[in-house]
Amino acid sequence: MTADEGKAEGLRVGQTIEAAIEKAVYRGRGLARVEGRVVFVPRAHAGDRVRARVREVRPGWAEASLEEVLVPAPARRGAPCPYVPRCGGCVYQDLGYEAQLAAKEGVLRESLGRAGAPWEGPTTVHPSPEEGWRLRASLHVAAGEDELRLGLREEGTRRVVDLERCLQLSEGMNEAWGELRSLLTENPKLGARVGGIDLLESPDGSARVATLATTAPRRATRSPGVPRPERLTGFGLEEGRGRRHWLLGTPYVEMSVGALSLRVHVRSFFQANRFLYESLASTVVDLLPGPGRALDLYAGVGLFALPLAARDGGEVVAVERAPTAVEDARANVRRNRLEGVRIVRTDVRQALATTRPEPGERIVLDPPRTGLEREVVDLVAERRPSQVVYVSCDPPTLGRDLARFATRGYRPDTVELFDLFPDTFHLETVVRLRPA
Repeated sequence: MTADEGKAEGLRVGQTIEAAIEKAVYRGRGLARVEGRVVFVPRAHAGDRVRARVREVRPGWAEASLEEVLVPAPARRGAPCPYVPRCGGCVYQDLGYEAQLAAKEGVLRESLGRAGAPWEGPTTVHPSPEEGWRLRASLHVAAGEDELRLGLREEGTRRVVDLERCLQLSEGMNEAWGELRSLLTENPKLGARVGGIDLLESPDGSARVATLATTAPRRATRSPGVPRPERLTGFGLEEGRGRRHWLLGTPYVEMSVGALSLRVHVRSFFQANRFLYESLASTVVDLLPGPGRALDLYAGVGLFALPLAARDGGEVVAVERAPTAVEDARANVRRNRLEGVRIVRTDVRQALATTRPEPGERIVLDPPRTGLEREVVDLVAERRPSQVVYVSCDPPTLGRDLARFATRGYRPDTVELFDLFPDTFHLETVVRLRPA
């Protein structure tokens, strides 16, 4: 930032301001206007009047840190978690749930409009219970000479907030968390070599597995003095470069999707919300009526591909690059005897470029948070599918990609919002596109 930027339009870094928050914007920030400039205030909600300190000034906008809520919005509430606001996970936890849903829908519409892909139609919103919804969690570990911290990142920093429990997790996952803490605390040489923990639970809580990302040699875990956590059905180490050493049980849990049973490895991607993942899968399937071949791109373990094949009985090509997810997907095809599903381990661009399109083809897109590469949008549109269902976890990249699809003749006719991440700023959106 230049000195001129810091002085522009009267605002300067370090200045204390008072402002009325107009609306919610992405990443859990509230938007205010001060001296003709947009000011973003993290953890401020629409309807608040706040005191904040300016920490960054740019041409046209500024960002300020919240110091005090002078007049709270009517929807504000006391956060049930004692780690708010230090923990960076739940930026909406001090906002009533209905207001959270309204804020997220507003953020979605704002993001799409700013990207040049406005949505004026109705949006179906799928709510979730606020507690115990997580099926999987990634925990950070920080070990010093005198302490070990296990938890999530402090907001805006790399510092690990030491959490005894998390309201997003089930009671069983919290108990397993406590056992893992004890294991690392009582074995400091191992604890010093662990950077993170991945934890996964079956929806009914009957199975629970964890893997530790570590630089520890295998012999460090073979000592009789290292206990095996009783709350886990599977437990192992990942030593870098994909080298895994499993110590207890198996690395999988079972997920039911209707009449289907899916195995999911602790390191495979799977939707996080135990209450909504089946509804998400059924919505995607319902939005893609057959017949016609279906392509499931970024397919993971087969959450969408297998239900599509089970309903239609036709061909489904599932494209996934992550080796562990591919192994799970192939095992899931075998266990559910779905001969029409073909799992292809390759890059999505390569799959689209080498697979001949078919009349009436349907396509599912579930990319990572970065969204679709422009080439992928072009390759999909060139195939002239009858329908495209786009599953997105990031409104800004979704808006960008929908605007690109519009230039290729595809526009949305359905938008549904799934609150897979209650109390956080994250949201999942399902959009169906058809040829205009």
